[in-house]
Amino acid sequence: MTSREHINEYFNGRPFMILCALALMVATAVALMMGVQPQVDETSGIFFTDKGTDVGSPALSATVNVLCLLVSGGIILALNKVFSYVRSVTHLMVSSFFLLQLANPAGLVSFNAGTMLCLVMAMAALPLFAAFQDRHSQRIIFLIFAMVVAGSMFHYGFLMLLPAFLLGFFNMGVFNLKGLLAMLFGIVTPFWIVLGLGLAAPADFAAPHIHGIWTVVGQTPVNPLLVLAVVISVLGIVLAVINLMTIMNYRMQTRVYNYFFVFVLVSMVIALCIDFSDVAVYLPLLGLMVGIQIAHAHTLGKAPFRYVLILLLMAVCLTLCIINLSFHF
Repeated sequence: MTSREHINEYFNGRPFMILCALALMVATAVALMMGVQPQVDETSGIFFTDKGTDVGSPALSATVNVLCLLVSGGIILALNKVFSYVRSVTHLMVSSFFLLQLANPAGLVSFNAGTMLCLVMAMAALPLFAAFQDRHSQRIIFLIFAMVVAGSMFHYGFLMLLPAFLLGFFNMGVFNLKGLLAMLFGIVTPFWIVLGLGLAAPADFAAPHIHGIWTVVGQTPVNPLLVLAVVISVLGIVLAVINLMTIMNYRMQTRVYNYFFVFVLVSMVIALCIDFSDVAVYLPLLGLMVGIQIAHAHTLGKAPFRYVLILLLMAVCLTLCIINLSFHF
């Protein structure tokens, strides 16, 4: 094995993932010490208002946030070991995810809706994949849609997962009349519980306040979050298109798993475009989906210099991290 292949394999391996996780923790600690303020989510949910969802002290909130990010990455890694949606042994999807989160320190210092959105999607992907071609998966359909709608009561961003899961279940070959009824009951049940228990009233309904990405394009100084969102979105879409050319030749089960991740990726890009005011909510899940595409591109590629993409990713993420921290220095 040549030295170039050794480098490529190193980026695929567990040591690099652990190094990225440690870097994520260090960036969080530095951001806390520098007094970086969390990005407040201004958009409320259907009934309740979510403003950062702090958990106790800032240190505790940041710890919970990082732990949830680590768990989200761990679930995606476990999914690959069980369902092999990336047809290679690799930890790179998680390493890339951690690097992309590191680029936005303000998203690390507080437990927030974006981290919860990421965690919910990762947790829901496990029963979704397990339901492949199981025509008796109504309980899973009900549970996932109920969980997503319940999340949307605190932040509208969760609604962006509904079309992704709907298309995912259709591709899994499990959607029939009973599945449709299970989906409808899953959507209705959270409203029934919240309104029935008096936790909220119809008068508490809050319409979403949407501010598109076009409202910040051309502003000076350039918003670092805009740069990060554009870089991640373009990278994810380009890699997804390239990867799909190979993935389309996989067996059907592996194809539909990867199609679902592409559905989520596209949903997050659309969400960023139409609701940029809540960019911090969509970036973690977008980063997770882009991490999967990076892992595909790295393992499918044959070029000996493909590790350069990872080096560039590291450089861009570290640069954006430093730039974001400098705004709070």
